[in-house]
Amino acid sequence: MKIQLCLITFLMGAHPAFSETKTLKPAQTKVETVSEKLNNDLEDKAKQASQKMDDKTKTIMSQAIDQLKASGMLGRVPKKGDKFLPFALKNFKGETISSADLLLKNDIIVTFYRGGWCPYCSIQLHAFQEVLPEIESRGAKLIAISPEAPDETLTTQEKNGLKFTVLTDTNNDYGRSLGLVYKLPDDLQKLYKNFGIDLVKNQHNNNWELPLSATFVVGKNGAIRYAFADADYKKRAPLTEVLAALEAK
Repeated sequence: MKIQLCLITFLMGAHPAFSETKTLKPAQTKVETVSEKLNNDLEDKAKQASQKMDDKTKTIMSQAIDQLKASGMLGRVPKKGDKFLPFALKNFKGETISSADLLLKNDIIVTFYRGGWCPYCSIQLHAFQEVLPEIESRGAKLIAISPEAPDETLTTQEKNGLKFTVLTDTNNDYGRSLGLVYKLPDDLQKLYKNFGIDLVKNQHNNNWELPLSATFVVGKNGAIRYAFADADYKKRAPLTEVLAALEAK
């Protein structure tokens, strides 16, 4: 009898049918998967870039970020609940796209990127493209805004296979009205030139200005549902938060 009991106990512990049921984690949604990959890709790119830099270069770049943080400009960027300033900007075809027209039918996501030359921007734009069906299924339109000249935005759009609207913010005028624009310090300008980044050619001006990494979700009533801005160009809005804001009516 004891032998039979031991055998039954052994079988119950060893056979899958008798083993204790394990709690399985729910499968990730596509948005969660892409958002996690976006974060990992940004971190990997930052590590790779850092490994190639000498100490002087690292100091110049980190000091520029610290100066932006200390400037207080992040406190002046529009926040959730604020009215989003309307825009009317041109695409590479020369067509004017206005937020007023877009908001008649759709919520909008507006993301600012520095230029097609920025690898962190390319990573983010690719991620947005991956979740574009999820964005549009929620009744929203995605708009990317950059100070790149129209011919440069076309290159960026084609190179990254982007199916959403990309607009030119000439001389960063619209971004400036949102408090997003800053001028690169002289030592950082020199560094960018050494990297082969020519903002004069890219933007068709001599300003050496860029927008912060920023993303906004705007409802049809023109109110901001979600706002993200960071002085560190390597940081980007989590896609899970962006999509969640679309669902928060």
